[in-house]
Amino acid sequence: MMTFDKILPDNRLWAVRYDGETDNALQQVFNQWNDPEWLWMFFTENLSDLESYFKITEVDQAIYDTLEDSAELECLILDISPCANLDLLFRPLETSRTVEMLLGKEKARLQNRVKHASWLRLYAIKLEPGHYIITGGAIKLTRTMQEREHTLRELIRMETVRNLLIDQGIVDTDGFEEYTNELQINDHETKNT
Repeated sequence: MMTFDKILPDNRLWAVRYDGETDNALQQVFNQWNDPEWLWMFFTENLSDLESYFKITEVDQAIYDTLEDSAELECLILDISPCANLDLLFRPLETSRTVEMLLGKEKARLQNRVKHASWLRLYAIKLEPGHYIITGGAIKLTRTMQEREHTLRELIRMETVRNLLIDQGIVDTDGFEEYTNELQINDHETKNT
């Protein structure tokens, strides 16, 4: 059973907390992206992708770039000002998609990186314009997500969350808020019995 954590107080941004996890999906990715030891292991294991796609051969440089990008992306995503527009950050996952779709799969990444494109991705389901549910994130070092297990896992997570929302009849922010309120009431009643 997954639950959802409110990230921004105005209900524009939520994150999935998967069953058995102490942190939600947003906290998990930023914890990984800010952990030099985790990054060293990741880039060491994926050095061939880093070299072939980004032409970077030094793990230390990849770690430095990731820490820098993570800090910037975290500031953008957690911008709590009421006028902050999350639609400027999130884009359709499928680059060929030209029309809005119900509970669309989206991605966020830094757009104007100087040395090379950013490999950090946050993945989300779009409830409606300006309202998103973060399902996870990854360091994407290949052209497609299907090429590596860690990015394929994020695709599966997005589809799982989207299917749950559809199964519950949730098609917009109002429906999602009603659902999360019911989850909280049920959780509270379970703890008090």
